[in-house]
Amino acid sequence: MAALTPELLARIRDRAAGYDRDNAFFTADLDELRDAGYLAPRPLLEVVREQRLLAAHAPATALGINMHLVWVGVARVLAERGDASLEWVLRDAEAGELFAFGNSEPGNDLVLWDSKTEAVPVETTAGTGFAFTGTKIFTSLAPAWTRLGVFGKQAHGDGAPRLVHGFLTRDDAGVTTLDDWDTLGMRATQSRTTRLEGAVVPPERVSRFLPVGPNADPFIFAIFANFLLSIGSVYAGIADRALELAVEAAHRRTSMRTGAPYSADPDIRWRVADAALALDALAPDLETLAADVDGLVDHGAAWFRKLTGAKHRATETARYVVDQAMRVAGGGGYANANELSRLQRDVLAGIYHPSDTESVHATVATHLLGPV
Repeated sequence: MAALTPELLARIRDRAAGYDRDNAFFTADLDELRDAGYLAPRPLLEVVREQRLLAAHAPATALGINMHLVWVGVARVLAERGDASLEWVLRDAEAGELFAFGNSEPGNDLVLWDSKTEAVPVETTAGTGFAFTGTKIFTSLAPAWTRLGVFGKQAHGDGAPRLVHGFLTRDDAGVTTLDDWDTLGMRATQSRTTRLEGAVVPPERVSRFLPVGPNADPFIFAIFANFLLSIGSVYAGIADRALELAVEAAHRRTSMRTGAPYSADPDIRWRVADAALALDALAPDLETLAADVDGLVDHGAAWFRKLTGAKHRATETARYVVDQAMRVAGGGGYANANELSRLQRDVLAGIYHPSDTESVHATVATHLLGPV
C-alpha cells in the first residue's frame, strides 16, 4: 500500500523502542498513519498484508491500529453481504473517527457468547436505547478512540436473556478510562481498562441483538474473520522481523572456537532454516482465507475451524521463530536495548487474544466430532 512508504515505516520503527520504554501511547504513529489514509476501509487481504508489514516495524502500533481496522472490516464484510446495518461505521471511518473494542471482560472465558456487563433498556428522545454497566479490559487505543464497540446482557422479561451490541462515543456520560496499563509487552497499545456506569447507546447505534451462546450470525462471522486473520498477521510480522535479526546476528557473530562466522555453523544454520520453514507457511494460510472472505467464499460450518486455526498457527509459529532468533543472537538478545528482547515480550501477547489454545481445539473438535 502506498500509505506504508519506506520513509514512514522507518520513522515508526525508530519510535517503537521509546514508546515501549516510556509505556507511552503511539500518538505520532497514529497521526502519521491517519494522515496517510491507513485507517480507511479496504479489502481484508490488503489489511492482512499491510498489518504484517507494519508489525515488522512496530508490533504494538500494528496491534493497536488493528482494533480500528477490525471494526471497519466488520462493517465492510456485512455490507458486501447485503447487510447495511453498519454502513455508518464506514462513513465515520472515512471521516477520521477511530474505533476500538470494549468487549473483553475480566473472568469471562466465553468471550462473545455471554457477557458480565448489564444492558438495560432506557428511553431516549430517539427511542429505546440501552444503558451499559460493567468493566471492559484490554481496550486498545484507550487514549484516542472516538467510537467504542461494546456489548452486554439484557435480562429479557419475556424470555431468555439476550446480548446487546452497540457503540458508544468518547464524550458519552458513564464511560471512564483507567490509567492502568503497565504490562510486559505491547505497551504502546495502552489497552487500558474501561468502566461503564450506565453509559447509554442510542437506538441508532445498537448494532445487534443475539442469543446467549455460540451462533453463526453474520455479525459474529465478520468479527471472527477480521479479528483472527489480522491478529495472526500482526504476529507473523513480528516473526518476519525476528528472522531478519537472526540472520543479521548469524553474520555478525564469530565463533572464538572456530574463528568462523556463526552463519557457517551447522547448528545455527539449522535453527535459521527451521524458523524460516515454519514462517513460510503463514502467508498462504492467512492470505488465502482473507481472499476467501473478500470473495464471499462459503466454507459453511468449517469457517470457524479455519479462522481460529489460522490465528493459532500464526501466534504459535511467531513464538517459535522469535525463540529461535533469541538463541541465534546469544546473550546480547537478552538486553533490554536489543530489539529482539522487545519482540520476545511482544510476541507473548498472542496467547491472550481470542481464540485461546483451549478454545481453538474445542472448536476444531466440535467441527470434526460434534458437540459433547
